[in-house]
Amino acid sequence: MDASWTEIIVLGSALLVAGAVGGVIAGLLGVGGGIVIVPVLFHLFTFLGIDEAVRMQVAVGTSLATIIATSASSVRAHWRRGAVDTDLLRQWGPYILAGVLAGTVLAGHVRGVVLTAVFAAVGFAVSLNMAFGKAHWRLGDALPGGIGRATIAGSIGMISALMGIGGGTLSVPVLTLYGYPIHLAVGSAAAIGFIIGVPGAIGFAVAGWNAAGLPPFSLGFVNLLGLALIVPTSMAMAPVGARLAHRLNTRGLRRAFAVFLAITALRMAYSVVF
Repeated sequence: MDASWTEIIVLGSALLVAGAVGGVIAGLLGVGGGIVIVPVLFHLFTFLGIDEAVRMQVAVGTSLATIIATSASSVRAHWRRGAVDTDLLRQWGPYILAGVLAGTVLAGHVRGVVLTAVFAAVGFAVSLNMAFGKAHWRLGDALPGGIGRATIAGSIGMISALMGIGGGTLSVPVLTLYGYPIHLAVGSAAAIGFIIGVPGAIGFAVAGWNAAGLPPFSLGFVNLLGLALIVPTSMAMAPVGARLAHRLNTRGLRRAFAVFLAITALRMAYSVVF
C-alpha cells in the first residue's frame, strides 16, 4: 500500500488518540481498550485502502498486541489496591488460554467479514448490558465449577481473541452476575486481558505470516506501527482510568460508552451486509 505523508500523519494521530481513550477505558470500566481500538483501526485501514481480505485480521491482531501492555499497566494499579483475585486466575487461566488458542486458529482460517460480524454482534450485546444491566441481577451466588467453569472461561478466551478485546468486556459482566464486587471484577479482568493478549498476539502474528496485502510494518496480522503508537499512550492512561474507577460513580459513563459501542457495532454490521 502506498500512503502519502498526510495519510500517515492522520493515521498516527488517530492511533495516538485511540490509545489514550482505550487505556482510560481499560482502567475505568474494565471493558478493555480493544473495544475501542479494533473499530478505530478497522475504519482507518478502510480509509487507507488496506486489502479487505486482511483488514479486520490486522485490526484484531494489533489490538491484542496492545492489550498486553495496557493490561500489564492496569493490573499493577489494581494489584496495589488489592483488587485482583489470584484464585480466580488460577482456576480460569488454563481454560481462557485454551479458548484463545482456538480463537486464533479459527481467525486464521475465516474471512475478515466473519470477524467483523462477530465483533458487531457481541459488541451490540455488550452495549445493551452496559446500558440496561442492573447491579442486582444474578445468575448465582458463586461461580460454577467443572464443565460450567471450563465453558465460561473458554468462551471468554475464544470470543475475546476473535474480537481483539481484553477479557474485561466479557468477564466483568459474568463475574458481577455471580456476585463479584465490581472493583474486584475490574481488577481481575485486567489480569485476564494479559492472559488473552500474549498468546492472541503471537497467534495472529503466526497466522498472518505469509498473508498478502498487509499494511507496511506488519508482523503477520500485527501492525508494528499501530503497536508502537498505541502502546505508550495506553500504558500512560490505563492507571488514570484505574484511579478514576475507585473515585467516580461510573453509571453515567457506562451508559454513554454503551451508546458509543452500539453505534460502532451497527456501523460494522452495516459494512458486513453492504
